Amino acid sequence: MKTIAIFASGAGSNAKAIIEYLHPTDESINNSVGLIVCNKPEAGVINIAKSHNIPVLLIEKERFFNLDGYLEVLIAFNIDFIVLAGFLWKIPDVLINAFPKKIINIHPALLPKYGGKGMYGARVHEAVLAANEHESGISIHFVDNQYDHGDLIFQEKCKIDAEDTPASLAKKIHQLEHEHFPRIVKHLIKIN
Repeated sequence: MKTIAIFASGAGSNAKAIIEYLHPTDESINNSVGLIVCNKPEAGVINIAKSHNIPVLLIEKERFFNLDGYLEVLIAFNIDFIVLAGFLWKIPDVLINAFPKKIINIHPALLPKYGGKGMYGARVHEAVLAANEHESGISIHFVDNQYDHGDLIFQEKCKIDAEDTPASLAKKIHQLEHEHFPRIVKHLIKIN
């Protein structure tokens, strides 16, 4: 059995989709979400974790970036994979080195376009629309020491319509995320 930690900073819709996809019937990866890691005490993902009886680790910047990155805690929880699901902090080298090719992220655009520091949420959709792109999508990738840079695992596209707004594009992207991210996570857990 592989155990994952989901790192999230917000409402937790992707975390919820992953938890519900992994847990119901698949005995080989039962209880695979062993920890939710969050940097915001008011984040909705905390309530999702509690409703699924998953422990929550609230982290603070100093230890995360300048000390051990909470590596000792992740080891204590027997974490094999880290899944970033709307987690906005850059992952420190101590974790990247401890989990090579075992940290994955989802980005709400077709990388390498519209990635990098500060490119998250509505900012991404605004930039895509401002550039008059005809399509957008999601990118699932391994995490390295640069924002939105690691090797691509999976991409899925959606059409941009003339009447799309950042909000309507975000809705299309969320549908792609919830459809594909849990499936890709499950696949990676099984093959590694």
